[in-house]
Amino acid sequence: MATTRADEKAQAKAEYDAFLAACPSRQLLDRISDKWVVLVLCALGGEASGQSGAAHAPKAMRYSELARLLAGVSQKMLTQTLRALERDGLLTRTVTPTVPVTVTYELTDLGLSLHHVTRGLRQWAQTHMDQVLASRAKRDAEAG
Repeated sequence: MATTRADEKAQAKAEYDAFLAACPSRQLLDRISDKWVVLVLCALGGEASGQSGAAHAPKAMRYSELARLLAGVSQKMLTQTLRALERDGLLTRTVTPTVPVTVTYELTDLGLSLHHVTRGLRQWAQTHMDQVLASRAKRDAEAG
């Protein structure tokens, strides 16, 4: 029985298993678990600093806006993160021929679907930080 291209694609998809060292989904998990990726996705998803909880509309942002919003990110790291997300199809980079040139970044549908997941991670971290800090302090006191 001959297999179609769709059958081959479905079989390959069914074989993704991040617990296997050679699985390409491991590389994707590595990328999307990066703090800068999570924060870029949240920023482009319309979440400004200090505005957790409420739903916001995704928006295009310029590089300088992202750099200001993501306190502590280096120019090199932000550039690498944006390029990687564009390569993975999670955001688009649009260049507008103005003086000076305007470059904006915006989530794709795929990026928006991931943003819904990463938003929950960010909110969880912010909500539970006091508990984590208390646990760390307790462990450190017991060990010291």
